[in-house]
Amino acid sequence: MPEIDTSRAHPARMYDYLLGGKDHFEADREAIGALLKAVPNARTGARENRAFLGRAVRFLVAEAGIRQFLDIGSGLPTANNVHEVAQSIAPGTRVVYVDNDPIVMAHARALLTSHPSGQTAYVQADLHDPESVLGHPAVRETLDFGQPVALMLLAVLHFLPDDQDPAGIVSTLLGALPPGSYLVASQTTADFHDEATAADGIQAVRRAGVPFQSRSAAEFGDLAFTGLKLVAPGLVPVSEWRPETEPGLIPPPGEVGYLGAVARKP
Repeated sequence: MPEIDTSRAHPARMYDYLLGGKDHFEADREAIGALLKAVPNARTGARENRAFLGRAVRFLVAEAGIRQFLDIGSGLPTANNVHEVAQSIAPGTRVVYVDNDPIVMAHARALLTSHPSGQTAYVQADLHDPESVLGHPAVRETLDFGQPVALMLLAVLHFLPDDQDPAGIVSTLLGALPPGSYLVASQTTADFHDEATAADGIQAVRRAGVPFQSRSAAEFGDLAFTGLKLVAPGLVPVSEWRPETEPGLIPPPGEVGYLGAVARKP
């Protein structure tokens, strides 16, 4: 197992801190503290993004008939993980979690138990190398690439600036999946913030040594969903994707700051 570097902030542990978890270190807390000074509602965005994940998984299993998930950049285990939501509807669902933080894998293996009828695997790999993810023995043993797969890329693409070719990475991953597969993706946006607030938030993350790029709806759509068929309501603030709460209780887009969508590969 690679050595765990607690002196540098890591996206999975930063996100855990935003969600109120306990698996983070001083570097992660400092990075999020700086982010919260610039964007005080960042915790709201993280919670709404997590809720979007649950709604998207329920749609995919209950309505789209998906029984396989590849969750890359899965982060530390928290409530309503992908396999828990999916297997509560269809116990035989198979899920592979992928993250590049060794702490994530250690916790996942210890805490996440698959339904006996299904299968759950945990892979330490890096999204920057999609071929290593697709070719990993645990991925190949768990998922049948002859059947539709839901690719989950939630709150991870903003950690891949354009010079790291995120569009090429997404294209490689989707290219390995058969027709009828789905992509669920979300990422931060500055569409609902003034330029100064957005710039301060981005710099707060970058100063912690974490690459970061916010994107407009048009930029995110081109990056992730080109050639796919968006599921209604399309690319929207994550809080507005098939919400289960009354309209008046949904936080405004400016407090959420994440865009998300579910799309089908023709």
